[in-house]
Amino acid sequence: MALCLGQVFSKDKTFRPRKRFEPGTQRFELYKRAQASLKSGLDLRKVVQLPDGENINDWIAVHVVDFFNRINLIYGTVSEFCTEKSCPIMSGGPRYEYRWQDGDQYKRPTKLPALIYMNLLMNWIESLINNEDIFPTRVGVPFPKNFQQVCKKILSRLFRVFVHVYIHHFDMICSMGAEAHINTCYKHYYYFISEFSLIDHSELEPLKEMTEKICN
Repeated sequence: MALCLGQVFSKDKTFRPRKRFEPGTQRFELYKRAQASLKSGLDLRKVVQLPDGENINDWIAVHVVDFFNRINLIYGTVSEFCTEKSCPIMSGGPRYEYRWQDGDQYKRPTKLPALIYMNLLMNWIESLINNEDIFPTRVGVPFPKNFQQVCKKILSRLFRVFVHVYIHHFDMICSMGAEAHINTCYKHYYYFISEFSLIDHSELEPLKEMTEKICN
């Protein structure tokens, strides 16, 4: 019997603490609107569209943080099964391998076990979304000129989490009864990045068949 999602995706399994929006802020209101649309059963293609009169960077910021939280939770659910022994390389099957580079500790693309790669990835994203110079939260403070480029990089790397989970841990996801939840999260993510052209579609090749199956 499938477990309820409350059991599968418990806060105890979150890979990183959830990033939250401050109540009373414009971004919090946008987040509530986006969540309400998701729960209403509307077509996800329509849910991701920019609301009239809203700033596109605010809308992108809200979704980047939300996807970080949700994908973080998904990986946290399978992380105990994603060990250095079971997943010695961060990959998506035999054809796709992801190497870590951050220009700091890892100045060159470096082959790493998936678990270590995920730790570095979540730390990297968390440092960006908590950086007021990149994701400003104060009223009247503008987004930096490279904001969308930063978000494209974040979303591109988050896609790799989907790749690894779908290809290497999907049987475990199914045994937990969480397949529908993750498919919905991926569809939401896919429609959002497509709506605003935030990822080159060539990067989506590893999940091409899955995307055609659940998103078309």
